[in-house]
Amino acid sequence: MADVKQTTDGKTKLSLIHVPFGLGAGRPGNEAGPESMMQAGLLRQLRKTAYELATETKIKGDFRPAPGSPDSAGEGNLKHLPEVVEMGRQVANHVSQAANRGELPLVLGGDRSVTIGVLAGLAAAGKRTGVIYFDAHAGLHAEAGSPTGGIGGMALAVALGYAKLGLSDIADNADGTAVDKRNVVLIGVRDVEPEERELILAEGITVFTMHEIDRLGVEQVIRRAVEIAGDGTEGIHVSFSADCLDPMEAPGVGMQVPGGLTYREAHFACELLAETGRVRSIDMVEVNAMLDESRRTARLAIGLIASLLGKRIL
Repeated sequence: MADVKQTTDGKTKLSLIHVPFGLGAGRPGNEAGPESMMQAGLLRQLRKTAYELATETKIKGDFRPAPGSPDSAGEGNLKHLPEVVEMGRQVANHVSQAANRGELPLVLGGDRSVTIGVLAGLAAAGKRTGVIYFDAHAGLHAEAGSPTGGIGGMALAVALGYAKLGLSDIADNADGTAVDKRNVVLIGVRDVEPEERELILAEGITVFTMHEIDRLGVEQVIRRAVEIAGDGTEGIHVSFSADCLDPMEAPGVGMQVPGGLTYREAHFACELLAETGRVRSIDMVEVNAMLDESRRTARLAIGLIASLLGKRIL
């Protein structure tokens, strides 16, 4: 993964990757998230940052399961495994190519399973990456422990090697050590299954729940997160699920969990991350267009992307 490159006018190159995929979630609507964010004005927001759109691609494929086919793909109780793997391979290919060209990959999902492809692509690019993972949920279900079979609930388990499915199943040249648990930080978590809680405590994975955010404040949480994710890594990937936000702010998500980040807390967190200069890639997932009245969630999501890319009021 090359360092991000600048254009002649000082702007940094950005690769925009659309992933209209929703089979990793429990209900439809996430597949329309990328288009909803575009319709909400993403390109207009990007023009207000120090980034210039260099390439734009859309993951292709009819990812609808065949009529009458079972949800389970035969690996434990996983649903739509072949489709998730095919989507992930395409995402990983585009992400690794963008990173190797020196462009910042900005990936629009889609459900949380999209993040598996993103992290596989970053691993395939050959650099060690820290991950700051904003989500209401831990994403640490393995195949046997998944209560729903939705692969979107397994994103971090796959990336960290706690599931049978691994990043090397998504990208052939993905380095299995590229994402290290010591450089992964979860933020905004408030809905954790008992098995995930045991794994977090046993493995020493850093989690800042909403309790820690209330107690420490956003600034202290982000500064600690950057220290951990950036320790010995060559950049930080920011993975942002819209359900990290409070449903009063962002109702258009598939699994609402009360008590999430407020509008200002989320923007402040993204502004602080941008100030570090260490963000090398971003994914924004779990915007459910079917549940998003007047594109409230999509508009907030693209505003947060702009903040991550350094947009300021003055």
